Amino acid sequence: MNLTLFTDFALRALMRLAGEPARSFATNEIAAEFGISRNHLAKVVRDLAEGGFINTQRGAGGGFRLARPPQAITLGEVVRALEERHALVECFRGDGGSCVLQPRCRLKARLAAAREAFMRELDTTTLAECAYPARARHNTAASAA
Repeated sequence: MNLTLFTDFALRALMRLAGEPARSFATNEIAAEFGISRNHLAKVVRDLAEGGFINTQRGAGGGFRLARPPQAITLGEVVRALEERHALVECFRGDGGSCVLQPRCRLKARLAAAREAFMRELDTTTLAECAYPARARHNTAASAA
């Protein structure tokens, strides 16, 4: 399986939020921390909010935070929500694609089983287990002493 960069960015952001679940984050902060385009991350944040994974608040003091406890969100749930519009192979598309191997293809069922095994594995892991903690901040006054 190859996840899209979009889903990769979403997982990074969610893992960071899981590291400090009571805190709100600004898009600029997460983008800078992980070296992600702010505009691209804004699109990710929009999709995560639409999927019910995060809550957003505009204005001063706004930002985004997890909508549910990190123990209640599985990686599989996130990946399914964000990757559903991307078919693993052409014949998995909603319109069936234009596969020349149909109807005698023996690969499709095996790929479908592999995809489901991959997703089942992700279903066993929560954001809490993958939380990305804040970096330790050095106290400059203590360091100078």
